[in-house]
Amino acid sequence: QVQLVESGGGLVQAGGSLRLSCAASGRTFSTYAMGWFRQAPGKEREFVAAISQRGISTRYADSVKGRFTISRDNAKNTGYLQMNSLKPEDTANYYCAAGRAFTTTLSYDYWGQGTEVTVSS
Repeated sequence: QVQLVESGGGLVQAGGSLRLSCAASGRTFSTYAMGWFRQAPGKEREFVAAISQRGISTRYADSVKGRFTISRDNAKNTGYLQMNSLKPEDTANYYCAAGRAFTTTLSYDYWGQGTEVTVSS
């Protein structure tokens, strides 16, 4: 079992930055790939970014490529999503997820409760 807790969300003006954190319980965090997803009101949950178990490989949605950076520190059991040049359309609840497979789909085994990001224009 892995428990995930996101933090770092908040209200920011367009063009600003936020860094989300995802703290994982357990000693096996390094064996899980990690992903970030988001869900805006009235919309389906969508992929944002993913990172492989050792952090060697990453994937990004086209909408965030060049603005967001996913990373992880396995020694701290923590993953991160650095979000720069934020736009109002980035407003959503952001969820981190962990799973055995490195994927851009929703098929992760464990999910956090989410942290809200609001970008004002």
